Amino acid sequence: MFISVIADYGTGDPAFSEVTQRLLMALPEAQVQLLSVPPFSTLATGFWIAQLGLNPGPSQRLIYHNCAPRQDDPEARRNNEGEGLSYALLPNGVKVVGVNAGYTLSFIRQQAQVLQTVNVSRGGSQFRSRDVFPPAAVAILQEDFALLGDPLTPEQIPEVPMDRVAWVDGYGNIKTTIPAHTLDLKPETKVVIRIGDIVSDAVYSDGSFKVPEGTLAFAPGSSGWPAADGGEPLRWMELFLRGGSAWERFNRPRVNQRVARIA
Repeated sequence: MFISVIADYGTGDPAFSEVTQRLLMALPEAQVQLLSVPPFSTLATGFWIAQLGLNPGPSQRLIYHNCAPRQDDPEARRNNEGEGLSYALLPNGVKVVGVNAGYTLSFIRQQAQVLQTVNVSRGGSQFRSRDVFPPAAVAILQEDFALLGDPLTPEQIPEVPMDRVAWVDGYGNIKTTIPAHTLDLKPETKVVIRIGDIVSDAVYSDGSFKVPEGTLAFAPGSSGWPAADGGEPLRWMELFLRGGSAWERFNRPRVNQRVARIA
């Protein structure tokens, strides 16, 4: 069994170790992979749920995610209550268990074959992903669905916000939520991109390395997955500065910041 843990604890945060211990108590033979997203970034969480879940991998897979900004109710919280737990089943059999908050399910809402709430406490601990949720996630991975609750419909889940920064990789490439198929540009077309207060010239490319050193490319990136309708696979646009960092070029934008093509 293979478990991907996606959470906003922070890179190297011992919280990952604590959660891993709880999962391995019930599944000592499992392999666990950890992925840290920015604090409260449900957009990055949802992006990686889809990227990991909808693409090829081990046959028995669970994505266990926790990014719970507790923004569903602005009032003071009782007993550390937060957004509820959810379950999704992807077309390739991958199971997804985690907090339904913000955009966590947005990228898979049209792909999921099953979308349901999970009947576990919404409170009881400040650290619910360690103290409350693991037994439910393990039960679901083992085909025990007794805790499943009401169905969720795609309409109950927000759509993916377009034209945003979805992720910044280790090379400074900026992954966006601009679908490649929405652009009708010829290779080597010059464009102008704005992120925040920074504006930069770029060159549209059908492959990031097909630009000279030092050139900012606007190109279909390495991220994407099969389309829900069985058509051409979905690919997301990336900003790539060959020999440098697009993230630095745009003054280190945050995930969810708007990306605008102004020319």
